[in-house]
Amino acid sequence: MGEGDSKARISQDEAFARIRLLRSPNVGPVTYRQLLARCGSAVAAVEALPELAGRAGRRYQPAPEGVVEAEVARIRKAGASYLFHDSPEYPRLLAQSEGAPPILTLRGDLALLNRPCVAMVGARNASAGAVRLARTLSQGLAEAGYTVVSGLARGIDGAAHQGALAGGATIGVIACGIDVTYPPEHGELQERVATQGLLLAEQSPGTEPLARHFPTRNRIIAGLSAGTVVVEAAPKSGSLITARLAGEMGREVMAIPGSPLDPRSHGCNQLIRDGAVLVQSVEDVIELITHFDGVPRSTFRDEAIDLRPAAPVLEDGNGGQPSGIAEMLSSAPVAVDELIRQSGASPSAVQMELLELEIAGRLQRHAGGRVSLG
Repeated sequence: MGEGDSKARISQDEAFARIRLLRSPNVGPVTYRQLLARCGSAVAAVEALPELAGRAGRRYQPAPEGVVEAEVARIRKAGASYLFHDSPEYPRLLAQSEGAPPILTLRGDLALLNRPCVAMVGARNASAGAVRLARTLSQGLAEAGYTVVSGLARGIDGAAHQGALAGGATIGVIACGIDVTYPPEHGELQERVATQGLLLAEQSPGTEPLARHFPTRNRIIAGLSAGTVVVEAAPKSGSLITARLAGEMGREVMAIPGSPLDPRSHGCNQLIRDGAVLVQSVEDVIELITHFDGVPRSTFRDEAIDLRPAAPVLEDGNGGQPSGIAEMLSSAPVAVDELIRQSGASPSAVQMELLELEIAGRLQRHAGGRVSLG
């Protein structure tokens, strides 16, 4: 199945059940971890799904075994493997981030995940000067022993991978299946990343890149890295999403300043104005990352958010009786702690009802431990 590379020391049946659990409807990273904590294993969790959804008034069918068998076959054909959340090789910094993917698929050198990583992102329609700078910076960082992480997009991402491959190592995180190439013109580069570095995907094999996949890819890029460097970016670009996520995670946010006459520099200049650290050289980046102790020098971040996963649901805690949480929810996100306070129910009872609602497709989870009706 490919999970042997992760040395997770779990049985084939449990590995298969974990994949099936995560591919089942309405099971995201938080729900996945809560189900494992509650049920003790993925095998038991998959069996419990229909009953849990039934308590919230919905019929439920887990992912069919045949679909998972076909996925495993595609992973093997692609020469890829699975990495589970509790594997010793699972990257420490990513594990600390909110909604860290419970299962990753990968091709390449797994050891790169636990080397010091720096993310480098920027505009797809980058200027020639910015592309050259990204290539030079990433090569210098790689030669200094850092792994450069990026998203294999056009422009700055591609230049970052090319420079890092020339100088050492790189990790590419894609917003599609591990066996899908995107963008098409980066087919050769993606293969080089997979054979000379490391290629990562969260989506199941065969999945084409969709707009909603890119923000989740960005959170992996930011989560793997002690810091994120934005080389060139327009306002409201995906690169700024990555920077914002890095800030929320308490990582360094760095930006290359640019001319105010070039719209592609406005995003970086805004980041610096809002608290990102201005960097202009490999030495600037290394100085910040080398001394990173979990307290970034950059002050660019949203209001502090507790990024720890929700507490595991270990027991019902309410005698199996509904706590009325569904009636308290609306389309507006609300903190789980607020639901606990207003309902007067135990945390475990509230988490249990939220779990049932989510599996039934009636709940959405948001950043910062907030939830709303789905």
